[in-house]
Amino acid sequence: MFKNTFLLFLLSMTILSEAYAQTPILTPELLWKIGRVSLECVSPDGQLAIYGVQRYDVSANKGNRALFVLNLFTGETKRLTDFEKTSGDAEFHPGGQKIGFLMDGQLYEVGLSGLSNLTKVSDLEINGFHYSPDGKKVLFCKDVKMDKTPTELYPESPKNTAKIIDGLMYRHWKSWHDYAYSNVFWVDYADGKFTGEPTNIQNERFDTPLAPDGGMEQITWNPDGRFILYTCKKLNGTEEAQSTNSDLYAYEIASGKTLNFTEDLHGYDRDPVFSPDGHYLVWTSLAMAGYEADRPRLMILDTRTQQRDELTLGWAFEANRPTWAADSKSLYFLSAEDFTQQIYQINISDKKIRRITNGTHDYTDIKLAGNQLVTSRNSMIQPAEIYVVNPQSGVAVQRTFITDDIWKTLAKPSIVRRTVKTFDGKDMNVWYVLPPNFDPNKKYPALLYCQGGPQSALSQFFSYRWNFALMASQGYVVVAPCRRGMPGSGAAWNDAITGRWGDAMKDYLSATDAAAKEPFVDASRMGAVGASFGGYAVYWLAGNHNKRFKAFISHCGLFNLESFYGTTEEIWFPNHDFEGAYWQKNTPKMYLNDSPHLFVQNWDTPILVIHNELDFRVPFGEGMQAFQAAQLKGIPSRFLSFPDEGHWVSKPQNSIVWQKEFFGWLDKWLK
Repeated sequence: MFKNTFLLFLLSMTILSEAYAQTPILTPELLWKIGRVSLECVSPDGQLAIYGVQRYDVSANKGNRALFVLNLFTGETKRLTDFEKTSGDAEFHPGGQKIGFLMDGQLYEVGLSGLSNLTKVSDLEINGFHYSPDGKKVLFCKDVKMDKTPTELYPESPKNTAKIIDGLMYRHWKSWHDYAYSNVFWVDYADGKFTGEPTNIQNERFDTPLAPDGGMEQITWNPDGRFILYTCKKLNGTEEAQSTNSDLYAYEIASGKTLNFTEDLHGYDRDPVFSPDGHYLVWTSLAMAGYEADRPRLMILDTRTQQRDELTLGWAFEANRPTWAADSKSLYFLSAEDFTQQIYQINISDKKIRRITNGTHDYTDIKLAGNQLVTSRNSMIQPAEIYVVNPQSGVAVQRTFITDDIWKTLAKPSIVRRTVKTFDGKDMNVWYVLPPNFDPNKKYPALLYCQGGPQSALSQFFSYRWNFALMASQGYVVVAPCRRGMPGSGAAWNDAITGRWGDAMKDYLSATDAAAKEPFVDASRMGAVGASFGGYAVYWLAGNHNKRFKAFISHCGLFNLESFYGTTEEIWFPNHDFEGAYWQKNTPKMYLNDSPHLFVQNWDTPILVIHNELDFRVPFGEGMQAFQAAQLKGIPSRFLSFPDEGHWVSKPQNSIVWQKEFFGWLDKWLK
């Protein structure tokens, strides 16, 4: 039946291709003109939502973000701030008539009428904030310098550039340790101003929220404002580099006392959310210390009895972004079941889970607004917009149309889903993204897309870096396998690559061989591309593909597992995924069997190596080694690097150069 459906789809595409033949397609330049929409907050009465739009000026090589207020019932939108500066981290004051937000690191407020009501609350440089439930206090995060610099240690040498290091985690993602720590403060607030002196509730050499990607969702007030709950991993140096064991800490305003109430839980504990009536606290918890991609569980605490339980016990999928229903009897959350991220509801009494939404798209946020949900939604071929969802029926209504000025004018790619048998007989979901104006009677060059992570969902995300719509719009069929190691098919599939990365590589070969049999794929013009773990996959395939591919592109990939272990910063990752260090008495098998550098003798295919100098997750030497190997073997190869970028390419002009080199390389060898 599925095969017949697919054939009907191809027939319809033949008809549509003629109608859209003259419509423009997505280009790298157009991608950077699209306004990037993200949801911020909802008003206390559930009538309004605040969202942000990021726009980029490529010639100025920067982007700024403005805030808008949206009437959720009429769809009326009003701009609250301008694009001269970047505004974000918005939150309604409990009174509902003004919105606090950060602009250039300082706290401002604006009324619902917009710029005419703009006022600055404080001159302090802060990282994020929350109003207390009664609106009379504000908690905020602020960097506090606590370590001495080498110039302070040796004032007689004021121009020294030394870095003195006594433990690991001295650099993280793309930044060296700056001698400061983000701590949580609270301060009295009245009439739009901080009053009195702020109190540092930590005053410790630990960061809250967790660096580098934690936000203010990791910190909250309890409903009566007596406590501040915050997430923190109270480890430093080499201990910090080896563990993901963060905890939730409750600080009492009146006494100044702090209690750790997740001390016996050993993985990530974060994102605490109190029920509206204060009876329950829910948070996400990972069971294992050191496994950053373990299944996120929902833990629940009865604040009256102190009884704690796992709310999602028996649920094989992850649960993220918990959001309470108004009656405190159930929660909404996001999960990537079946490789799309959908909205679910769970009752706290019987723990029954109900799926609310469906469709070939991802929901990426949830806010409660009265009797409806506000969310952002996107797919591989549709940028994010704001929607409202009926939690009973799952019906979604689009409420913003920011991306229409570009997106509506373009010929769109299309998505189909296939099931492929793996080397060991398992069913694997594979996404195909087909070019605009697709003609099923033609043969197209194809790209095997290798996802990073490695345990990250290949769902219906819309990336401004690895953009499937852009790849397909350049005339390529994109083949994106949801190989083992990814969320979306249960915890067992997600965990299946621990110590066995080579099995995921065999999945890629299974998907490649299946794609080569498609009538619209030219098997003589196939390439493989990927970043991070996907870059590792490209290096591995380069030595094991047996003439399947004609071109490779690896971005910030792992090339030599031993050198990676010796230079990466979050040591908990290889300790779990590789099952230990390479110097152990019984050397973990991955170092002996699955490291791409072991197969360089088989390299015979043109390869573009991309690696950035500020990448401390997969350090720069990995790309250098791969390019050097290709050059010394006489293989057509090119090295692309940006000295001011980390694991990703984020600056507009760098990104456009990246895209031009990316497609230039593919076009040279596949077209």
